[in-house]
Amino acid sequence: MLYSLAVTSVLILHLLFIVFVLVGGLLLLWRRALALLHLPAVVWAVLLQLNGWICPLTPLENRLRSAAGQAEYEGGFIEHYLLAVVYPQGLTPEIQQGLGILVLVLNLALYGWVFLGHKRR
Repeated sequence: MLYSLAVTSVLILHLLFIVFVLVGGLLLLWRRALALLHLPAVVWAVLLQLNGWICPLTPLENRLRSAAGQAEYEGGFIEHYLLAVVYPQGLTPEIQQGLGILVLVLNLALYGWVFLGHKRR
């Protein structure tokens, strides 16, 4: 029971990290100092995608699954949970690199808007 709860917690943490990377830059409109947390998260996510690395949360989740008596899975979080929804044909290295570039461009545009173009009231 405890390991199953830990698996669920890691899954939620993993998903929250992805959401934070994708749209967390919007929090800069509220507190610009959050860039100190968001920028490293974006850099890490982009490096993971561009290099085809697996997030350390994935092996952690698999170890917890094994300890809970659940089946482990191959690949990373995106391949296992989001691939069928977002990319039904399969996640290729090119698509993964495209995701990394998309995250980078999205966040560069957002940071540019917040720090260069958006006037605080």
